[in-house]
Amino acid sequence: MLVDTHLHLDLKDYNQDREAVIERARAAAVRYMVNIGFDLKTTRGSIALAEKYDFIYASAGLHPHEAKLWNHSFEAELEELAQHPRIVAIGETGLDYYRNLSPKGDQIRSFRGQIRMAKRLGLPLVIHNRDALDDVLSIIDEEGAGEVGGVMHCFPGDADYAREVVDRGFHVGIGGPITLEKNGRLAEVARTIPRRRLVLETDSPWLTPQPQKGKGRRRNEPAFIVSVAAAVAEATGMSYADVARQTTGNAMRLYGIKTPRPSIAYEMWGNLYLNITNRCTNECEFCIRYQTDVLWGYNLRLEREPSAKELLEAIGDPTRYGEVVFCGYGEPTVRLDVLLEVGRAVREAGGRVRVDTNGHANLIWNRNVAPELAEAADAVSVSLNAESAEVYERICKPSFGPDTYDHVKAFIRESLKAGLEVTASVVSIPEVDIEASRRVATELGAEFRVRGG
Repeated sequence: MLVDTHLHLDLKDYNQDREAVIERARAAAVRYMVNIGFDLKTTRGSIALAEKYDFIYASAGLHPHEAKLWNHSFEAELEELAQHPRIVAIGETGLDYYRNLSPKGDQIRSFRGQIRMAKRLGLPLVIHNRDALDDVLSIIDEEGAGEVGGVMHCFPGDADYAREVVDRGFHVGIGGPITLEKNGRLAEVARTIPRRRLVLETDSPWLTPQPQKGKGRRRNEPAFIVSVAAAVAEATGMSYADVARQTTGNAMRLYGIKTPRPSIAYEMWGNLYLNITNRCTNECEFCIRYQTDVLWGYNLRLEREPSAKELLEAIGDPTRYGEVVFCGYGEPTVRLDVLLEVGRAVREAGGRVRVDTNGHANLIWNRNVAPELAEAADAVSVSLNAESAEVYERICKPSFGPDTYDHVKAFIRESLKAGLEVTASVVSIPEVDIEASRRVATELGAEFRVRGG
């Protein structure tokens, strides 16, 4: 599924076939759309669309082309509209020195005013930036816009500029122009920025991707975002599915789009997975919890941590499953008492238990917990994640510091001594030497598994 983070479906370009355009977008797996306001009329039109369709959200803003309209009365009216529950951002705002349809002074005044409005309302910004790279960054810094962040739409800069934008807490919006030049500026931007800062857009009805433009389609539409996602996949070496998953999660977090009710137990592949915490002592950039709240249709972003009683009620008869797996969007041994209580109960009822862990349990609890785990689980799958301490620290950023990798290996050895079945796993990403990692796992006496990156 995909999210089109920037489009203008309220415009007259769609008056004849708006419903059909929306249906094509949904058929193309566009799960959510953010319709962008750039003056009072389009802000109202965006709200009207968002009220009609629960998968469309809206923004409220004044485009730099229209910045001459900015005054106290306009600001008050826009801010009132921006408090509508379907509004998720302020903008399209920013600077456009290419056309200068409004005087530069008015553009700057309007931009600053909308940044302050975004901060008052706690909403992210949608920034238009054309031929104004330095001034946009300066105003972002002077106004403290990083406090709310947002997205730089139709990204205008190179990879170095992208790093400046990301360092200020903003996302990079990439649309149809990436399809025009296979190894061009935007391909390099997509390759170099952190994956969790990338979002996709169409800017419909403008900026039609090359695959559709080459077929004579002049008007862009949200269904064409599939071509943008494909171009990003080609540029980054990610799979199309990974691009979709990553950018969808990024957009949903950026705009605070609500997901289904959190799941504390979810069934996959004949197993039941328990989501007991979102806390973790690693900050692995490749971790799925930084990419999306929703996995295989389940929302795993907990509003609160479940009790042992709630988990046992959710499990029911554990013999219905191949395994009951402690997993979730965090490190389950952070909640060792709950894990042990539930694990023992499951085993007593005839179920098999596995713990998916980062191997930090002994560090977390300052003791060897492997013998306790052996009373509550049959197996552990430990995220070894690297072939050396240096690589581990770089890609996992453990809170316990540079010695953590050695402690993970020690945890594997202690788990084997305690009689647990142990698998050491790594993620298939370019930074990890898979065969060297396999040798480490074999030397420790553990089974070895490669997880998808």
